[in-house]
Amino acid sequence: MEFIATLAGLLLATQVVAHLCRRVEIPEVIGQILVGIIVGPALLNWVHLNGMMNEFQEIGVIILMFIAGLESDLSLLKKYLRPAVIVAVIGVIVPVLVMGGASYLFGFTKMESLFIGVIFSATSVSISVAVLREFKRLDSREGATILGAAVADDIIGVIMLSIMISMINGSQGGHTNMPLGMALLLQVLFFGGTYLVVRWLAPYLMHLSERLLTVAAPSVMAMIICLGMAALADYVGLSGAVGSFFAGIAVANTHRKETIDRSFIPIGYALFIPLFFVSVGLNMRFDNLQRSFVFVIVMTILACLTKLVGCGAGAKLSGFNLPSSYVVGSGMVARGEMALITAQIGYEAHLMLSMYYSDVITVIILATVLAPFMLKHALKSAHEE
Repeated sequence: MEFIATLAGLLLATQVVAHLCRRVEIPEVIGQILVGIIVGPALLNWVHLNGMMNEFQEIGVIILMFIAGLESDLSLLKKYLRPAVIVAVIGVIVPVLVMGGASYLFGFTKMESLFIGVIFSATSVSISVAVLREFKRLDSREGATILGAAVADDIIGVIMLSIMISMINGSQGGHTNMPLGMALLLQVLFFGGTYLVVRWLAPYLMHLSERLLTVAAPSVMAMIICLGMAALADYVGLSGAVGSFFAGIAVANTHRKETIDRSFIPIGYALFIPLFFVSVGLNMRFDNLQRSFVFVIVMTILACLTKLVGCGAGAKLSGFNLPSSYVVGSGMVARGEMALITAQIGYEAHLMLSMYYSDVITVIILATVLAPFMLKHALKSAHEE
């Protein structure tokens, strides 16, 4: 019963802290991470990651990525395809090169530097959406481009992360004990099969679920698709979160999208997702904070500038004027959940040493906190213009 008591305490703490974060208008995930930092080895040393906690947080990642795929509006990407893709591609290339290059200059290995670049290529627009809605600009051309670019950004980031994990698994023999060539072939087949799932299998299964005489059959079928693709992705040497992300995209292309979204959000946010963010805090250490202070400050500045300049340049090339390009660039700065998920997945896949993990998480949090202030300034400047 000790684990259950710990679980109850952590959930209570995350609810209280998330509420306080909402009151002061900062992302609630930051509060949930803070709970893990306070009760974990970094400060009070009351709670440690164990086997059960790891299983819960892994399910949290899978459900969170499924919801991210479910809420990826592909129709919006199609509508604003050209500017969204240009913004997304440049907004991925610039952070990978600049953040990766800076990490290499700080003494990281080539693989670690590349992974840090991939982490900061991610975008989380949940914070930007709230700010855009406040200024009644969510359905503007800039708002739609930000949302569309975020969809493309997430897909590119997931694919890059998959490739890196494949490279690591291949060089280390992989957890599937398959030859590298066979693993790569299976991964290609997995992505090919993903198209079939999106196009035919998921719609058929969701239609079939409506004929089942069981409670919440569509939601259960969506969970089967989510967990099934996560397990399949893990089997071929990818992250389970990659499989669940594309499972979310598959289910989003059925007429049951809204129903599944409403059922999965309570499932995830009632238990598993808060524990994932708490586990991020439990993994953090501040032993080397004094040593890494310069690294954190420099990388935070670069994290903001690479998206601001990269995505802003992409918007300018797409025909936006300078104030609108500033809005698009600042709207893509927030890293939030996507960067945290990428960092956690890569950390578990040994793409980064534990001594650097806390530094990277700190940079993600600082950039995420600064993002809404940058976007509000951009929107006010555009309005005055």
